Amino acid sequence: MRRATVRGLLVGRFQPFHSGHLGVVRAIRAGRPDDALLLGIGSAQESYTWENPFTAGERFEMIVRAVDDAALERIEIVPLADIHQHALWVRHLEGLLPPIDRVYTNNALTALLFERAGYEVARPALRNRARFEGRQIRARLASDRGWKELVPRPVARYLETIDAPARLALLAPNVRRGTDGPRR
Repeated sequence: MRRATVRGLLVGRFQPFHSGHLGVVRAIRAGRPDDALLLGIGSAQESYTWENPFTAGERFEMIVRAVDDAALERIEIVPLADIHQHALWVRHLEGLLPPIDRVYTNNALTALLFERAGYEVARPALRNRARFEGRQIRARLASDRGWKELVPRPVARYLETIDAPARLALLAPNVRRGTDGPRR
């Protein structure tokens, strides 16, 4: 007997949650409005580095604010810590998550791992990837220029309240001659 709830899973680091992410979530919801959608905050254990400057809690807050503002429903947010063992990762997630039916990803490794485990994998169209790219947005945050139009308004307000530009300026790779982290 099949369970009543059909769920999709979209995994991302959301560093930060930007308008491209929101566009993908909207497209998934529009294509499958009756399905629940889990947003998995990948690398949840990582924070305060250039690649992963925000905590899982901060990313959760960004997503909640953006999704609420966009009036998107049937979305659940879950943190997903890395286990650094690709062969076991999907089975690890199965022990943490409610049952899922499909996975949305444009990451080749994530797609391969879920496909090998028997999941349907969909590759949603990226929304203006040249403009909405996390590394570029983090660089703009570090310089505190031109980033606000790249994230949903509620996310921009939240990033200001946590002084994200100052954090990113501190973590910027050029701060310590091309390494990740502040000068010591």
